Amino acid sequence: MLYSIIGTDVENSLQTRLAARPEHVNRLIALKDQGRLVLAGPNPSIDSEDPGEAGFSGSIIIAEFESLGAAQTWADQDPYILSGVYQFVVVKPFNQALP
Repeated sequence: MLYSIIGTDVENSLQTRLAARPEHVNRLIALKDQGRLVLAGPNPSIDSEDPGEAGFSGSIIIAEFESLGAAQTWADQDPYILSGVYQFVVVKPFNQALP
C-alpha cells in the first residue's frame, strides 16, 4: 500500500537540512530503485522553486510499504529526523486517485 510521509521542519533548518541531504536522498534513491517511490520533494518556505536562504518548511514523500508500521519505522530513521531538521513527521495511508 502507499503511504504519505509529511515532515515539518523546525525553524531555520536550512543549514542542517543541507548537511543531512545526501544521506536523505540516498534513502529515497533506494526506494526508487526498488520501484516503491511515487514522489518526493521539499516544500519551499516561500512561493519559489528556489527559496534561497528562506529554505524549506518541510517535505512530502509518497511511497509503497508493507504496512503503516513499516512506513513509520522507515520514516523514523530518516536523516532529517535524526539530525533535527524535522520538528515532526506524520505518516498516513494514501490512496492514489490520479493520475
